[in-house]
Amino acid sequence: MYSEITDGIEIIVEPEFMPDRSEPDAGRWFWAYTIRIHNQSGRTVQLTHRSWRITDAHGRLEEVKGPGVVGEQPVLAPGESFSYTSGCPLPTASGIMVGSYRFVDEEGRPFDVRIPAFSLDSPQGKRVLN
Repeated sequence: MYSEITDGIEIIVEPEFMPDRSEPDAGRWFWAYTIRIHNQSGRTVQLTHRSWRITDAHGRLEEVKGPGVVGEQPVLAPGESFSYTSGCPLPTASGIMVGSYRFVDEEGRPFDVRIPAFSLDSPQGKRVLN
C-alpha cells in the first residue's frame, strides 16, 4: 500500500498484478489498482482531472490526462471518501506509476494533489533496487 497527503487530501493506492489478464509469452502484463481518496480537510472539494506518468521497465514513458476518474468527478465533503479501481497494461513485467489529481475547493480555487509513486511488479519481473 502507498499513501500520501496533500492539502488535507489523502490518497491511498493498492496495486495488484492480474495474472488472469496477463499474457507474458505475448509481452503483455496487466495490473489493477484501487485508489481511496479521503478528504481530511475542512472544506468540500471536487476532483476534476487526473494526470498520470506511467513508466515501463525499459524506461518508456506514457502520459495519461483527462477529466475525472472512471467517468466520475466526485464531490467530497470533509471526512468523506471515494474509492475506485482501474487498470494498467504494460509491455514489460514491471513498471511504475505516479500522478496527480486536480481538485477545486468550494470557493472555486483549483489545487493539485499528489498521487504517490507506486510500483507495478509481476512474478516474472526482475527486482532492481534503486
